[in-house]
Amino acid sequence: MQTPLFEYYGIDEGLFWREVNQLPRLYMERGLRVSSDTIYLNHLLSYVKNGPMRGLTNQKLIELGSELELYPGLPSFLSELAEIANNEEFQNHDFKIEHYIISTGLAPMIKGSQIYPFIEDVFACEFIESPVSPNFMSQTELSLPVDLEISQVGMSVDNTIKTRFIFEINKGANKNHSIDVNTSMPHDDRRVPFDQMIYVADGPSDVPVFAVIKQMGGKAYAVYDPRSEREFEQSCELVERGRVHNNGPADYTNGSPTSIWMKQKVREIFRRMIKKKLTQLDERTGSPPKHFSDKNPGNPLNELKQETFWK
Repeated sequence: MQTPLFEYYGIDEGLFWREVNQLPRLYMERGLRVSSDTIYLNHLLSYVKNGPMRGLTNQKLIELGSELELYPGLPSFLSELAEIANNEEFQNHDFKIEHYIISTGLAPMIKGSQIYPFIEDVFACEFIESPVSPNFMSQTELSLPVDLEISQVGMSVDNTIKTRFIFEINKGANKNHSIDVNTSMPHDDRRVPFDQMIYVADGPSDVPVFAVIKQMGGKAYAVYDPRSEREFEQSCELVERGRVHNNGPADYTNGSPTSIWMKQKVREIFRRMIKKKLTQLDERTGSPPKHFSDKNPGNPLNELKQETFWK
């Protein structure tokens, strides 16, 4: 994701990530523990503070997001999935498909990308440009720096935080901010039940979410870059260990294995939702009254239809 950013500032991308990979060990030698998933955010800020990325703003990240290269088939594949709800089999049930992005990447770049108009919500890392000063509650005016640039981490997303956002979507906390994600809530009252979710991801940081989704009845799918044998092996290992239901290439073009699998699972979820709705309706309404005909061969009245109405 960060490639356009490095290219814009002329930064050696390989060097940056090699430095990032060394940071957890270096800080551990100083007696500090850091998150290997999100320490790159701090290193980006170091590049800003020390000059190589001087002047980087959230607006610039949004602009650079337009240069992100998506995998084949995206973003049109998301519209194709949404259209399943309009198929003749499902069009009378008012189904809606929502797409979310949960990422350890940068939210502004996602919001500037081609895929963002198709997304319901984004949960990813964010930067603050103008931190609020101490004692701000007693100040009538808050001063802003003349030259804005990102200076603090506002939101960092790692493998554990990803599971929190899954529960926010599940309970509807992202739609109704009066709902706390830690609030106890009956499963039937939750906005998006887990068994109506499909989670698609490619990285080790997604393993905890895979586990939650799979355990709660949802579908978990691992994708890999078709050009990377290493990613293919990693996704196969997730299948073999039972972490995900299936794996496939990050190719979303019509007719690809991933496209076919995803569309099949969406239809399966829709059918299960219909069946569940009909079962609940039957349980609430009970059986309707019926007419019963009693004919006894030895009865002289056997030619007469005797009916009993049961209440």
